Amino acid sequence: MPRARRRPAGQDMKGPEGKRSKTKNLGGASAQVESSSLQRTPASEDGGEALGSYWLMKSEPESRLEKGVDVKFSIEDLQAQPRQTTCWDGVRNYQARNFLRAMRLDEEAFFYHSNCRAPGIAGLVKIVKEAYPDHTQFEKNNPHYDSSSKEDNPKWSMVDVQFVRMMKRFIPLAELRAHHQAHKASGGPLKNMALFTHQRLSVQRLTRGGFVTTDATWEAHSGGDTDLILPLRALFGRGV
Repeated sequence: MPRARRRPAGQDMKGPEGKRSKTKNLGGASAQVESSSLQRTPASEDGGEALGSYWLMKSEPESRLEKGVDVKFSIEDLQAQPRQTTCWDGVRNYQARNFLRAMRLDEEAFFYHSNCRAPGIAGLVKIVKEAYPDHTQFEKNNPHYDSSSKEDNPKWSMVDVQFVRMMKRFIPLAELRAHHQAHKASGGPLKNMALFTHQRLSVQRLTRGGFVTTDATWEAHSGGDTDLILPLRALFGRGV
């Protein structure tokens, strides 16, 4: 008997700060997702250039019922998936959808725990399948069903992500906010931190522009995780 899978899902236009949530697999989509993982598919032209991008993707690690379905999905849940891989479904905001369509194979994203007691960056994931139609938009028993979307012209897309590793040091929201607020007051390079300037987006592109600090500074922020210096600089940069 196949093991039930939980899959990322979310309501970018609703809920606390529009954060990503996750839904359990409902029905026969598991085989479809399982067979689709780690395959390349053409990405939409919409969304712009994404090569070399870093991303931040929000998910809810604590139980919350949405239309009777528990939408919890933490980075630990991702680790427990077959091949530590799942589809990132349920995005219902056009800008976030376009970011999904702009993602390219092997690009990395911060896995951000949101709408929970301890929000913050928990780990790293990578894109292992580029954008393709999100099947949950057609499932009437799914919280993210969209009656206006048609199979011959689907509105919504998803990607497949794979666990890379946990952060060596969990980076809490309070720490990120403190840096952001200090630089808003001083006019520093962190004043437009994407996590706050576009906080309702569950999927965010992180840019490399707008920072002036040294690698030594970012090494301190990384908690010794020196290979995260560049994406951390992107996170604290000028945003989307």
